[in-house]
Amino acid sequence: MEFLEDSLYIEKVLNGDTSAYTTLVNKHKDMVFTIARKIARSTEDAEEIAQDAFIKAFQSLEKFKQRSKFSTWLYRITYNTAVSRVRKKNIEVSVIDDEVIENYPGEQIYEFVEAMDDQRQQRFIDAALEKLPPEDNVVITLFYLEEYSIGEISKITALSKSNVKVKLHRIRKRLYKELNHIYKSQFNEVV
Repeated sequence: MEFLEDSLYIEKVLNGDTSAYTTLVNKHKDMVFTIARKIARSTEDAEEIAQDAFIKAFQSLEKFKQRSKFSTWLYRITYNTAVSRVRKKNIEVSVIDDEVIENYPGEQIYEFVEAMDDQRQQRFIDAALEKLPPEDNVVITLFYLEEYSIGEISKITALSKSNVKVKLHRIRKRLYKELNHIYKSQFNEVV
């Protein structure tokens, strides 16, 4: 299905055509679920978070000032809803700053991942991503898989742009460390 600009659907909803909101849900449901799933790490919780996020967005749609994209605003609501839900469940999330990360050169990380075939590469990357704290997993997913800008990620996560850059740098290093650990544990080799 070809979607129109979000602003057209928003205008319809605000003018009383609440069925137009269904189109917004269909257009953004995959990314909303992805963000929720990355933070909650549970499909059931992610479904509830996604539903809550869409309801909150619908109820606050008249407050949306359209200074940013609707998707950025919606993903921010999703992110906040997911983080709140996880905190309520008292799930401990390790903070990346609490761990000493070795300084691997970026070229070494790239060469290591590029040397693998596509299936192995995806398997190793998925395993490494699962080891990240949920909030870091969202940041790296938004940047690399969804190709959001630093500014958009900053708006979604309420982190400063410089903090997003620092997090991305640290997450890349941590991913390399995890990939190296997985590789060594499975193949008993040194990279």
